[in-house]
This record gives sequence, structure tokens and C-alpha cells, in this order.
Amino acid sequence: MTSLQKAENRHEGYAARLLRKTFSRWSARIGAAWIALLAVVAVFAPFLANSRPLWVSVGGHGYSPLLQGLTWADIGWLAAFFGALLLWSLPLRFGQRLLGLLAIILIASLIGKAALKPRTIEIYEQYREQAAQYDEVIYTLVPYSPRDYQRDRGDTGFQPPSREHWFGTEENGADTLSRMIHASRVALSIGFVATGIALVIGVFIGGLMGYFSGLFDIIGMRVVEIFEAIPTLFLLLTFVAFFGRNLYIMMVIIGLTSWTGYTRYLRAEFLKLRDQDYVQAARAAGLPLGSILFRHMLPNGVAPVLVGASFGVASAILAEATLSFLGLGLVDAPSWGQMLFQAVRFSSFNWWMAVFPGGAIFFTVFAYNLIGDALRDAIDPHLSTVEE
Repeated sequence: MTSLQKAENRHEGYAARLLRKTFSRWSARIGAAWIALLAVVAVFAPFLANSRPLWVSVGGHGYSPLLQGLTWADIGWLAAFFGALLLWSLPLRFGQRLLGLLAIILIASLIGKAALKPRTIEIYEQYREQAAQYDEVIYTLVPYSPRDYQRDRGDTGFQPPSREHWFGTEENGADTLSRMIHASRVALSIGFVATGIALVIGVFIGGLMGYFSGLFDIIGMRVVEIFEAIPTLFLLLTFVAFFGRNLYIMMVIIGLTSWTGYTRYLRAEFLKLRDQDYVQAARAAGLPLGSILFRHMLPNGVAPVLVGASFGVASAILAEATLSFLGLGLVDAPSWGQMLFQAVRFSSFNWWMAVFPGGAIFFTVFAYNLIGDALRDAIDPHLSTVEE
């Protein structure tokens, strides 16, 4: 490393230095590339797999049935994606970008709630029946929607991979690849939203416990132990039995039962930081409590929490996949665990229903673990292999 590079590294912020160390490892780059690919697939899912043609021309008049059929969920995902790109291009601090990104994801998730409500049944067969009337037609990469069961073609259930259906078909005849593309939205949203809920609760409570200690810390630790004793999977099964299968309920339950680890991490960091000179100076200057906790102490103690968050996203995805594999997942939205369940649901073993959805779950969880492992090594100066 040259002297100029060393000088530049000394002037970069802690977050920038942490990211540079993390993504200097090939394992983190590979994991981030997979997550980025998954995000692009989720955002542009209707443009990749859809029974509605991308463009048709009839009698010299052209229009896009695909654009006319976009839902609020599709619009919300597109808004979140381009909003995130805009935030990243603005000259903002890393914390401001992160908060802005979380706000955009939350708003997009609320907008997308409309798509989870029952919708009128759309007759996808009409687009194939009208194909002869089109002067020109352009289809998507996978010309099947996730709920297109191809009833106009007879019994198409459980067909192995072919030139027409690259990943085969599922129980009701829907294209497996199309369902996998759209199921990436469920995997990403439940991972980030559930972990976001847990992070907010854990950081707030853990920061207060570590700063005040004493009686507040004792009571807080008892509350943490109570929540740690709650089995997340059994609680999910109970809520599904009483309130039905709702993705937002799953997100909230996973978030409300997984914040305890982040609380412990931040509590330990704040107990160490509360006696530092800059914290004592902030107290003496009369700064408000919120400024001391979340502007001065949090940036210096949040790194271990981010490592736990990367593993938390993977755990949330596995929880949803487990619930769907047990046959208690979502009904109106495709899910990787739901497709994995169909591989062993009947007497015959449908290998394509196990290999492709199972591989997607494995690679996604593995990618988050690679990023978390690299982030952990970047935080620990004894494990970091990057030369300063």
C-alpha cells in the first residue's frame, strides 16, 4: 500500500473503512453479488416472468398489457429500488443513507400490502388465445405468471424441466421458475423487515440498559430472558392457527422475538463506552440524552449488532421457509418453502421441486452468512487480514 493510500485511509470514516475491509474479501463480494442479483430479480419480477405480453401491436396500435397490469406491490418495489439508488448517489453520511433506505423499504412494504389482499381471478389463458390476432407481440423471458395454471393446456401438473418450462411445473401446473422469481420478494421482504423491527427494538432497549445500568439494567435483563424463552416457531404456528396466514404477522412475530440478541450486543458495548472521555464530555456539555446515545455512542458500538443482523436476516428467511414447508405458509403468494413442500407431498419424489427452491434457500442463507463472517473479521483487529 502506498503512502498516498495510507493517508486516504486515515481520513475515511469508520463506516467506510469497515465496508472497505469487509468487501476486500472475496467471500463477502460473492455473497453481496448473490443478494444484489436476488434484489434485482425481486424488483423486476413482473418484467421477467409474466403471462401478460410486454408489448403487443394490433391494427397499428401498440400497447403494453404488462404495464397495465402492474400492482401496487410492483410499484412499491420499483420505488424502493430507484429510491435506494438515488440515496446512495447523494452526498450523505452512511447513517443517513441507511436510515433513508430503511424508510423507503418500510414505505414500499406498506404500499405492497395491497397485493397481499385477495384479488379477482385473472384469466391468463386469454393472452395465449389472442396471440393469433396480434400483429406483433413481445413476451417476457418467462412467459408465465406465478398464478398461471395453464388450464387451457390440460393437466400440466408436475412436469419435469423442459424447453418450455426450464424448471418444470408445480402441483397445479404453474411454471416453477416464474414462481421462484416472484418468491424472491417474500424471501427478501421477510428477512429485511423482520430484522429491521428487531434492530429498532434491540438497539433502543440495549442502549438504555448499557447507559443507565443499575436497576434499569437488571429489569431489562429479566425481560430479555423472558423473550428468549419464547419459541419463535411455535408462536408462529399458534398465530397462523388463530389468525390465518399473513406475511405481515410473520414479520412482526419474528421481529418481536429476535431482538434480544441485538440488545445483549449493544448493552455490552454501551457498558464499555459509557465511561469514555468523549461521552463524559458530551454529558458535561449538557447534550440531550438522545444525542449522547444515538449520535455519539451508537456509531462506535453498532458494529457487532450489524454482524448479528446479517445472520438474523438469514434466520428470518429460514423461519418462513420452515413454516411454508410444514404447509402453514402463505397461500396467495409463491414461496420457496412452499415449493419445497410440494417435492415430498405426494408418493412420487419430484426432484426439480426440491433442487431449485432448496438451492435458492441455501445460496441466500449462505450469502448472508458469508457477509456476516467477513464483517465480523473486519471489526476484530486480530482477525482482519487487510493491511493498513
